[in-house]
Amino acid sequence: MHWRLLDTGYADGCWNMAVDEAILIHHSKGDVPPTIRFYGWDPPAVSTGYFQDLQREIDLDACRRLGVGWVRRVTGGRAILHDQEVTYSVVASEDEFLVSGSVLQSYLKISRCLLEGLRILGINATMSTGRKSDHSSAACFDAPSRYELVVDNRKLIGSAQTRKYGCILQHGSIPIHLNVDKLFSVLKFTNEKLRERLQRDFARKAISLSEAGGRSYGYGEVVRALSRGFAGTFKIVLEEGTLTEEEEETARILMRDKYGTEKWNFDRKSS
Repeated sequence: MHWRLLDTGYADGCWNMAVDEAILIHHSKGDVPPTIRFYGWDPPAVSTGYFQDLQREIDLDACRRLGVGWVRRVTGGRAILHDQEVTYSVVASEDEFLVSGSVLQSYLKISRCLLEGLRILGINATMSTGRKSDHSSAACFDAPSRYELVVDNRKLIGSAQTRKYGCILQHGSIPIHLNVDKLFSVLKFTNEKLRERLQRDFARKAISLSEAGGRSYGYGEVVRALSRGFAGTFKIVLEEGTLTEEEEETARILMRDKYGTEKWNFDRKSS
């Protein structure tokens, strides 16, 4: 079985989200095969879950001051600061047996691939059972959900999924390094004591690739290992490709009319 492998490199947050949805749209039409994509973020950006109130959760003045962009995802979950990381996305039909089933079942199948990729990187991760956190913040890495990947009970990979047009889009953040101070600088809190307390909690609950593996990792090294993890676990051939002209055009339209607009980013009722 052949899937497409994309490494689209670094781009801003609005473009990254537009490309993920463009792939979803064109796969649903049968234009492109199931696709695994890897990408980075430049400049750094904070993304919020579909159901979050971006203006209430995110300090936009702090983002401007720090050169951090913002974008609302089409997937759920909480806020993530995308900085020194590799992001993955998987797009496939809901009927594709490699990812089929309930949301949790498809999470499990994809997590097995990520787990193998981490093993190749020398990181001994496990799957979370989804224990609840005593405290919560707007930050995604506050506590792991079921089948997300942890090292020493600290969350390493946070993922989110949506289903549209009969297809699955799941994407997730894999931090190479974590800048906790920067993340908590762009989140809003009712007072500084709460910010400090939740920041301390977060630092105990989240971990980066570099901390987990005890060494530095490069973007390309992580992409290669995770690609091998998907290919080996799914038993598929990953064929390196590029976005089609139609996908790029759809992404440009989505960026202009959706992800780059205040209506999308600030109105939770947008669709």
